[in-house]
Amino acid sequence: MTRQPADGLLGAAGACGIQNSPPGSALLALHARVEDVTQGRVDHLVGEEKSLLQTWCMRGSPYFFPTADAPVFTTGVLPTTETARLHLIGGVEGALSTLGMGLDEAVDLTIEEIGAVLAERQLAINELGQELADRIAPRLSPAQRTAWQAEGPYGRNVPLGEAVVHFCVRMLTLRGIVCFAPRSGNKAPFVLLEEWLGQQPLPQVDPDRARATLLRRYLRCYGPSTRKDFAAWLGVLVGDVDPWWTTLEGELTPVECNGSRAWILTDDLDTLRSPPEARGVRLLPPSDPYTQLRDRDTIVDKKHHRDVWKTVGAPGTVLADGAIAGIWRPRKSGRKLTLSVETFRPLGTELRRQLGAEAEHVAELRGASTVQVEFDNAAR
Repeated sequence: MTRQPADGLLGAAGACGIQNSPPGSALLALHARVEDVTQGRVDHLVGEEKSLLQTWCMRGSPYFFPTADAPVFTTGVLPTTETARLHLIGGVEGALSTLGMGLDEAVDLTIEEIGAVLAERQLAINELGQELADRIAPRLSPAQRTAWQAEGPYGRNVPLGEAVVHFCVRMLTLRGIVCFAPRSGNKAPFVLLEEWLGQQPLPQVDPDRARATLLRRYLRCYGPSTRKDFAAWLGVLVGDVDPWWTTLEGELTPVECNGSRAWILTDDLDTLRSPPEARGVRLLPPSDPYTQLRDRDTIVDKKHHRDVWKTVGAPGTVLADGAIAGIWRPRKSGRKLTLSVETFRPLGTELRRQLGAEAEHVAELRGASTVQVEFDNAAR
């Protein structure tokens, strides 16, 4: 598996975006694909050059992508109906029902107040939510205000309205109004997008074109695929994906994949027939783009699915010669990093050597000076 040259970083990030949860995952995912990736270089691209952007995106998760591609990963992700938007940020319906308010109404109220709160400032979500909720409260009816300011089901001492604003901010990221500034300590502060970019305004793109480009990139990375798998990757219901899927009907070819019908970009048929051979080892982080593939049986035997995909505390994965061969977890003590590796099949001497070399790179990216690899099973 050959890494792209260093100047290919933005291209790699723009293929389908790079998820950054848990924080730091994106750095390891980029390292797996591109030469000479360092924290300093990524920080420069985000905070100084501003050619790399981070914001909430697919499934409401934080993603990095090229600033030039922002319309694809904002407008292109934003569902066309309020019902679909509710599915994307699932969890706010009960609160909105209590308030007698629609999602779009709540989002509009948030947009109207965001400038007064965030202009020339950087605020983490809790601070931002509290200040926005306080400004919105006087604009509500007495009954709504009472519910808005009362404690809700989202956490102890968290007012219902503050939690609703947290959900609305996710919509503001997809409306291209706010984005993340570089992390400060353990906080990821929000900024106004136009203010952050300054003299680099985002290009204006037709929403249908942005959705078509997003689906095209998804299929290039994950095809053959289906409406159902695309919906799961995006974070909506399968019945919501027509506005994306219909834009590419003339570019798709149906194929049989694992006994089922799936679709691929017609231009990618030759690659499907003669896929490139992959050799070498990569230590992929949790939520790596590779493991975002929804047809999981194609990359990991079903008996290992529960090991790889966990709702909480997901591990990284060991990619060896193009197949997932195990999982890994880091443990850091001072400047020493220990990687606990559990393999699903024996690894030969050369693959173990390459795994050790990759572990050294991971240690460097995580700020460690030494690394030790421990195998948790006998399958070496």
